[in-house]
Amino acid sequence: MRVVLAGGGTAGHIEPALALADALRRLDPAIGITCLGTEKGLETRLVPARGYELALIPAVPLPRALTPQLLTVPGRLAGAINAAAGVLDRVQADVLVGFGGYVATPGYLAARRRSVPIVIHEANPRPGLANRLGARMTDHVFTGHPETALPGAQCVGIPLRREVVTVDRFSLGDKARSYFGLESDRTTLLVFGGSQGARSINQAALEASPVLRAAGIQVLHVIGPKNTVEMEPPPGDPQYVILPYVDRMDLAYAAADLVLCRSGAMTCAELTAVGLPAAYVPLPHGNGEQRLNAQPIVQAGGGIMVDDADLSAEWIVRMLLPILQDPERVAMMSEAAFRMGRKDADDILARKVLEIAYR
Repeated sequence: MRVVLAGGGTAGHIEPALALADALRRLDPAIGITCLGTEKGLETRLVPARGYELALIPAVPLPRALTPQLLTVPGRLAGAINAAAGVLDRVQADVLVGFGGYVATPGYLAARRRSVPIVIHEANPRPGLANRLGARMTDHVFTGHPETALPGAQCVGIPLRREVVTVDRFSLGDKARSYFGLESDRTTLLVFGGSQGARSINQAALEASPVLRAAGIQVLHVIGPKNTVEMEPPPGDPQYVILPYVDRMDLAYAAADLVLCRSGAMTCAELTAVGLPAAYVPLPHGNGEQRLNAQPIVQAGGGIMVDDADLSAEWIVRMLLPILQDPERVAMMSEAAFRMGRKDADDILARKVLEIAYR
């Protein structure tokens, strides 16, 4: 059995693909798995680190408006389709699974050309262009959100890393806080802005740090690999730990009592799977999908939401600090978040992919 996964560019496309790859290998250790990607995406680091083959094809971003760049798309897309078809031929693919992004469109078109079965997974409530196109080529469409508007789609949740969904936050809490240099017995706020960080979140959290620390709150702040801070909080207790990137997000989640973060589909899925309440700050750009990701969690009591334009140090002190100082409320929000989570999407999707491939 040979499976090709098309989900490159951002962590939101790559991580579900890798979670599916892990689940497929658990079901069949002999299965062959190849990931399509581009040289500019995060997959160049993430895919080899997880032990999977990465096959690079040209990136073909589609313009959102009528610009002269649109005239170059057909030729570049044809080259990417040929490259993807070459990968399918080389590995003798039995099925292609796409998660959206730059590599998905040429992957879908190449699979249709080669009569390779296509499976699509869309994580967001509002599907991207690649998956809207791909959904016209297959009946095998799965989603991470029950309201995603794709014809015939079945909601299975978002495939997540096993090390995340199996983490026991309460038994690992002390060890996890120690791992990051935090005190074991203090309330902990985790701050991050997605795989690349978020400047507005970074700035608001750092400006609020003196008040948070004075109130006895310690902070684990992941600023993003390409971001810097003008001034770090002075050393002392409570701790304010700043890191550019965290590979062990399972431990970061175990260390935290509450999170301040964006509301990408993967972030929302992971936090609900582990039962972590959050203050969600939807990305102010795009099609508004991040607000849609967080809304059901907030409505269920598992988090709160603030617009990016309204986020400030004053908002953190006024709205977030009282929650951090109220263990009962944190516990209730944690239970509400956990009820919204799904832990088995990787296994469900893996079994469906194998069923489709073996037909």
